[in-house]
Amino acid sequence: MQLTRFTDYSLRVLIYLGSHPDTLATVGAIAEEYAISRHHLTRVVHQLGLRGYIETVRGKGGGFRLARAPERIRIGDVVRDMESGFELAECFRPGETTCKLMPACALKPVLAEAGRAFLSTLDRHTLADLLPAEQKPLARRA
Repeated sequence: MQLTRFTDYSLRVLIYLGSHPDTLATVGAIAEEYAISRHHLTRVVHQLGLRGYIETVRGKGGGFRLARAPERIRIGDVVRDMESGFELAECFRPGETTCKLMPACALKPVLAEAGRAFLSTLDRHTLADLLPAEQKPLARRA
């Protein structure tokens, strides 16, 4: 399974914001930090805002920051929200399929189980788990 670049960038933005909790970030700063396109990042930031992961501050000196604590942002939720779909194979796509194994295919339920396991693993982790140790709340430090 491979996440889209959009989801990858979404996770990078959230990690950046979680690592810089006392500052307002800008698309330019994150694009430079990760050497990625400002255009793509603008779309990512927009979607993260629509989904409630970040909040924006307008005006001179404005930017954006996390809308909730890193401990309240589950990685599985971010992936579900940012991925357009989890079509692990052609047979998962809505509509017509040209797969010659259908309808008696035994692979589809196995792939569906694997997809659920993937998301279940991501659901056990929050943004706080992905931050450097010095950025984690004291209660979570080991």
